Amino acid sequence: MEKLWGGRFEGKSEAWIDAFGASIPFDQKLAKQDITGSLAHVKMLAKTGILTEEDAEQIRSGLTTIQEKLFAGELSFSIENEDIHLNIEKLLHDEIGPVAGKLHTGRSRNDQVATDMHLYLKEIVQEVIGKLHLFRQVLVQKAEENIETIMPGYTHLQHAQPISFAHHMMAYYGMLTRDQERFAESLIRIDISPLGCAALAGTTFPIDRTYSAKLLGFSSIYENSLDGVSDRDFILEFLSNSSILMMHLSRFCEEIILWCSHEFQFIELTDTFSTGSSIMPQKKNPDMAELIRGKSGRVYGNLFSLLTVLKGLPLAYNKDLQEDKEGMFDTSHTILTSLEIMAGMVETMKLNQKIMEKSTEKDFSNATELADYLANKGMPFRQAHEVVGKLVLDCTKQGIYLQDVPLEQYQNITPLIQSDIYQTLSSKTAIERRHSYGGTGFEQVKAAIKRSKLKLESEEY
Repeated sequence: MEKLWGGRFEGKSEAWIDAFGASIPFDQKLAKQDITGSLAHVKMLAKTGILTEEDAEQIRSGLTTIQEKLFAGELSFSIENEDIHLNIEKLLHDEIGPVAGKLHTGRSRNDQVATDMHLYLKEIVQEVIGKLHLFRQVLVQKAEENIETIMPGYTHLQHAQPISFAHHMMAYYGMLTRDQERFAESLIRIDISPLGCAALAGTTFPIDRTYSAKLLGFSSIYENSLDGVSDRDFILEFLSNSSILMMHLSRFCEEIILWCSHEFQFIELTDTFSTGSSIMPQKKNPDMAELIRGKSGRVYGNLFSLLTVLKGLPLAYNKDLQEDKEGMFDTSHTILTSLEIMAGMVETMKLNQKIMEKSTEKDFSNATELADYLANKGMPFRQAHEVVGKLVLDCTKQGIYLQDVPLEQYQNITPLIQSDIYQTLSSKTAIERRHSYGGTGFEQVKAAIKRSKLKLESEEY
């Protein structure tokens, strides 16, 4: 097959070389965006008088037919035509004849592919923002249902202090809110049109780049043609934001996996988000959580891959940039699916509230309460810390807990301790007393949920 760019060449490439250089196996995902960009481009060419209205109408009609076939699943693409741009151009030529060649006036595949990816990511990021919003709603709902559900809070994966389960859920709400804000802010840098930058230096034709950008719904255009065709920062930012998001989801999944274990038994996932074992009939594995935890690695890899591709590239376009797409497509699919699964998994998981609360009664997570109690009675906190530390050591040797220590023994340590100490040591009291802004106190958690619901209601996405 004669290449559309083959005029310069005498020899013909071999099929296996064509296959290595072709991007159509993956960049066909940009078919919708490529046709959309071409429709805007031809409308601009007619407006500026670069094409006659007759030629432009013929091209528009052909592109519309191809678009309809695409949506109907009736298009097929060939490796011989390398990429989505040349495939669409060949299909257009087959549809309307040689006039199809006029479509490429005033543009290059360099600005064409950049435009396609800006359009693609703009759509994907808006979808990600929508799914983040829905997942945050699930977290707030789960929190509201479990304000007085008590669980151990951890540092170093050791019991630290009792907290409200709702407080724990709202921590992830905070992370995901920042994720949503990052994606929303990135739209500023995605929402820029490179169309008309041509190969690298602009064009001699009197094009109207602002008009093309407006037709495509872009807020602005690249000021520099070299920058317009070579910029992949917007993809890097998407991959970076996606990596941070997947890190948050992975942390959450790690806790879900722990909570499902026999050692914890804090929660149970529904069958929809679990799988069994081929040999052990009793198993119910949190495989979806494990997969999301694992998929964070591939998203990180996509970010580092593109960073490495770009690090030594001179301006402007280089064939290396063909490697910018597969990671972008893979990451898009991964984060969208992961968010959907996470929302369903959290919404439907069952909490074993009694087990969670009981785990805070057979530990020393109330040690800080005793230290604070002594400090409130006038003992310097550092001294109180030492007194309680020695008492915890003594209790561990005896196999008892702070709430098991007789009042007489407490008063032998210091007469500051009175009978109200046992109420102070209860997990519920420990949580209620943490009323500082943003703390785990039940009233503070209620206030946080209220603020979050108002924020969610005010968001546009």
